[in-house]
Order: sequence, then structure tokens, then C-alpha cells
Amino acid sequence: MRILEDPEITTMSEKGQVVIPQEMRKHLGIKPKTKFIVYVVGDNIIMRKLDMPDIKKEWKSIFQTMDKKHLKLDEREIAKEIRSYRKEKHKK
Repeated sequence: MRILEDPEITTMSEKGQVVIPQEMRKHLGIKPKTKFIVYVVGDNIIMRKLDMPDIKKEWKSIFQTMDKKHLKLDEREIAKEIRSYRKEKHKK
């Protein structure tokens, strides 16, 4: 992992927007619409790139696996499973 050792200076706008320097964006693969998780540790603001899964790709993979195993679910069964999962998750 390459570490960018030289600090960069940036300024916050009146709207609270901060520009992430170009070299850092390139290094981390940050593009417009990238999501971040932001939290405070002491007097430091920490931002981490939030990698969101490609839901379409995941569903495609799930359905391909189901097809290989000759499994079939209709929309009603899928909705029922989702409700069941959410209900269990809500209990925790």
C-alpha cells in the first residue's frame, strides 16, 4: 500500500464542503457520487470511502446459482423471505 506522506491543505466552503485533493482522489479511486462514512475521534474528523456492493451483480449471481440448481422462487416467495429476514433482524 502506497502512503501519501505529504499533507495537503484544503478549505471548507460556507456550505461545509471540503475538496479532497486530486492526488488523494486518484490514489483511493474516488469518483463523483462516492459515499463516505464520517465520524469524529477526539478532535479529528475521519472519512472512509464506503464501498457499496453492486446489487444488480449480486442478484444476477444469485439467480444464476438458482438456475444451475434448478431452484425457482416467485415474487411472492421472495417478498415473504425478505419480510421474514427483516423481522428477525429487527428483533436483534
